[in-house]
Amino acid sequence: MFGQPRFVEQNSQLNAAFERARPLVAVHRGTGLGTIAENTQPAVEAALRQGAEMVEIDVVESTDGEFFLFHDGYEPMHFGIQENIRTLDAASIRALEYRWCSTASNEAYRVATLDEVLRQNPNALFNVDRSWWYWERLLPYLDSYDVMGRAVLKSPVDREPLELLAAHPVKYPFAPMVRSHEDVLRVLEYTEINTVGMELLAEGPDHDFASPDYVAWLHSRGLFALLNAINLSNRVPLFCGWDDETSVLADPDSGWGRLIGLGADIIQTDWPGLLVPYRNAVLQGAPAGMLASQ
Repeated sequence: MFGQPRFVEQNSQLNAAFERARPLVAVHRGTGLGTIAENTQPAVEAALRQGAEMVEIDVVESTDGEFFLFHDGYEPMHFGIQENIRTLDAASIRALEYRWCSTASNEAYRVATLDEVLRQNPNALFNVDRSWWYWERLLPYLDSYDVMGRAVLKSPVDREPLELLAAHPVKYPFAPMVRSHEDVLRVLEYTEINTVGMELLAEGPDHDFASPDYVAWLHSRGLFALLNAINLSNRVPLFCGWDDETSVLADPDSGWGRLIGLGADIIQTDWPGLLVPYRNAVLQGAPAGMLASQ
């Protein structure tokens, strides 16, 4: 069981998912492929249809207080504009069109609202990213939805979001992004936060985090290890280079397999259609190189 015993009810849905499969597969921004845009309801649905147990989403707030799904900084690519979406009001965000795709009925492809995605996926687990700037308003907003046990929040190890989370009466599961053991200990000082795990960031295999002993230590504290296989555009390894590109283009045993062998409880990927069957085969005792040989 992950999380403090006193938060067992709050974490029951998450822990039930771990009983069904481990590591869980979390999909980065949903599956945005072909004519499906990332961070949209179709992307969430596509990820879940490929067998993922969790979907990572990015949240932005309009200047007049509405919440949408988008990773700011990608506006020129998706919309052909230079403005940061966080500087726009809700009406302006609703008017944006993904310029490279449309819906099946040839209507404009719009930015998804957080309300839309939460309501249309009542049983899905979400990893909520890039939202901590808005927690003073977002946390009360989430309280009005039935997401307490299935929305895992994340943030850097900064004082302001940690204090906001500690003070909030609804104890959402929390898995911060940590880069050192000192970061882990700093988070654990906040006993009023429902910390259930850690998103471990390690550029190379000589990092403390790249050890089964460290993951075992986290488990002894009731914490899961979320490891990243995703590749970002800056090319900086998020976890030792044991990533999606290695797994898809070379040998999955050298990428996803190493994360599983380390004891990962959640693997974040952009390739659930390949990782899910690989994970399932490994758990069933398939021989090494199973996917690469197909």
